[in-house]
Amino acid sequence: MRVGYLINEYPKVSHSFVRREIDAVARLGVDVEIFSIRPWSADLTDPTDLAHAERTTVLYGEANDLAGALKAEALSNAKCLRTATAAAMNFSRGSEKSPAYWTAYVAEAARLRQLAEERSVDHIHAHFGTNSAAVAMLCHLLGGPTYSFTVHGPEEFDRQVGLSLGEKMQHAAFTCAISSYGRSQLLRLAPDDRRSDIHVIHCGLQNSFFDTDAPPIGETSNFVTVGRLSEQKGHWILLDAAEELLGRGVDFHLTLVGDGELRPDIERHIARAGLGEHVHITGWASEADVREELLRSRALVLPSFAEGLPVVIMEALALRRPVISTFVAGIPELVVPNECGWLVPAGESTLLANAMIDALESPTVVLDAMGAVGAERTKAMHSVDTEAEKLVSLFDRVVAHNQLAA
Repeated sequence: MRVGYLINEYPKVSHSFVRREIDAVARLGVDVEIFSIRPWSADLTDPTDLAHAERTTVLYGEANDLAGALKAEALSNAKCLRTATAAAMNFSRGSEKSPAYWTAYVAEAARLRQLAEERSVDHIHAHFGTNSAAVAMLCHLLGGPTYSFTVHGPEEFDRQVGLSLGEKMQHAAFTCAISSYGRSQLLRLAPDDRRSDIHVIHCGLQNSFFDTDAPPIGETSNFVTVGRLSEQKGHWILLDAAEELLGRGVDFHLTLVGDGELRPDIERHIARAGLGEHVHITGWASEADVREELLRSRALVLPSFAEGLPVVIMEALALRRPVISTFVAGIPELVVPNECGWLVPAGESTLLANAMIDALESPTVVLDAMGAVGAERTKAMHSVDTEAEKLVSLFDRVVAHNQLAA
């Protein structure tokens, strides 16, 4: 069986969960072709990302003539091209994207269909319910392989109607969510006859996270947060909480791992609040560097406003570090208050500061016990090999059905 993976932009530092899934699926004997709609826009440093970059075919770029792909479809596949184009224009009317964008999606879908045919791809699996799912859907309408897609959130849940998620699920062989919360949001949109085709496939970690003996938490006052510097992650509330700690005379250090569009504003906030000696931004870091930052911390802090279920929470717990986060989306499915961390209402800086003080004042033996509980929960719920087995069984079912129908 050969499965094509389609991602908006790949590889990408923040998409390690896709890379892990692809590798786990391949270990189960599936031939995987990787497609990216756009070329990656940032320099890659992680060796595993670089290795995946060499395997990835970019649909939209100088090396690929999308106009030529459309012309080829018009000559040899005109009926399906008319069907896909009409569907794209229909979707554009209820979409936040203009007809020009949907025309580009048709061209990308044409290129994907041709590559899938050349490489004998049996099924396409897209990550994210945005343009990657749109291109996979249009590729199928062009006569290409069946498709499925994984919805992560929060973007898809913020834009359900504009992204035509219901229509994408209608045409898909099946749809995946990364948490039960995510599945519940998809059930709100799913046609009655497609609800049983929505499955929970968690993002997962490889065994190296669980098999390594993480050192106990030392007498450190360092917290770490990992994620894109964007409005969804709640950095403003975290900095407000840091100001409260400073005002209460609490000794602490906070490391912000990541980068993004809000970095200049965050840096100004740090300077204005006099937090320069307490808060440090690293920029993007490799998987190995993130691991080291987590191991050097007392706890991970993630005060998110909107999420799916952050992979860094899984990583922290697998490394036996407690987590301080918010009652948002799928987070409470993994983080249990007083067992493996703290949860506070999103947007509440004082409650967040109180939780950070609790973590600072808790004996390390208590924190180590919380970390052990978190590691067990994560291993039970987020083993990438276990989740890949579930996904491959869905692929097998679809491909077997396709072969019987042929």
